[in-house]
Amino acid sequence: MPERSDSDKNCALGRTDWTGHFGQPTTTQLENAEEMIRAKNRSLPIFVFFAAWGMSHGAWAIAASNLAPHRAIYEMSLGEARSGSSISAIDGRMVFEFTGSSCDGYSLNMRMVTQMTDAQGESNLSDLRSSTWEQGNGKKFRFQSAQYLNDKLGEVTMGRAVRGAPKESVTVRLSQPIRDELDLSGPVLFPTQHSLALIDRAVTGKTVFQAKVYDGSEKGQKVYDTTAFIGKKVRPGGDHDQLEKVAKEKKLGDLPSWPISIGYFDLNDADLTPSYQIDFRLYENGVSRALLIDYGEFTVQGRLTSLEYLKEKKCK
Repeated sequence: MPERSDSDKNCALGRTDWTGHFGQPTTTQLENAEEMIRAKNRSLPIFVFFAAWGMSHGAWAIAASNLAPHRAIYEMSLGEARSGSSISAIDGRMVFEFTGSSCDGYSLNMRMVTQMTDAQGESNLSDLRSSTWEQGNGKKFRFQSAQYLNDKLGEVTMGRAVRGAPKESVTVRLSQPIRDELDLSGPVLFPTQHSLALIDRAVTGKTVFQAKVYDGSEKGQKVYDTTAFIGKKVRPGGDHDQLEKVAKEKKLGDLPSWPISIGYFDLNDADLTPSYQIDFRLYENGVSRALLIDYGEFTVQGRLTSLEYLKEKKCK
């Protein structure tokens, strides 16, 4: 299992003390651990929100213009298996592709394949595929995902969400796994918007950002309450010696970046314990590296191994 570099360790803010009440899941079965990962990973690694949270049009336009269309590959491995965990090894890969613009909308395609092995040597292969499209002004959002376990198709989710205005409720229409319609009240926001707002808040020196997120998770039924902690800005060149080879080749170190830690909370749970937590280094162009996903019972780390910048479509 590869060690995280000192830079990567510093990139993560550490397991955040969510008022001192963080608890660990009681799950000990490999199948449940697989389901946990498949249910949570739709949000990696782009997180975005803007207008309803007070982001001005000018700030949004600047942040949107900095987002770089790209395809990134991360090697996924077991970070830490805590006491009571049944997981002994995780090996996999995540491919993440982000394209689009504020005028054409933003597309996000992700595939994550992981093999998990328990203490008895039993292994399961999980394959999560997800695609989303989001209108540039945040009014429309389409999503679909498919989950395979040991090459057998399991859950399929498909739907679309529409909001009339930034502060109006969101209407979700699901076509799979069942036909259903949901009304999400309050300022519920979509994925690419959150990256824009997160970058904006990092650039302006903010350290905490709270928002409700809807990304089609949990069969399209779930809205998460999120709290993001933004660490001290790392200036260009500040971590160049610790960057992965591909990060150096693509000159990520020439950009400012911030260590980010986001906790995802279940709105229906009165407990202050997050369902899971994601730490990563976020660069000004929207690229992420040094991923660490904390499920409580175990962690999964993602190391950037490939980065390709894609052709950018300019708005006419």
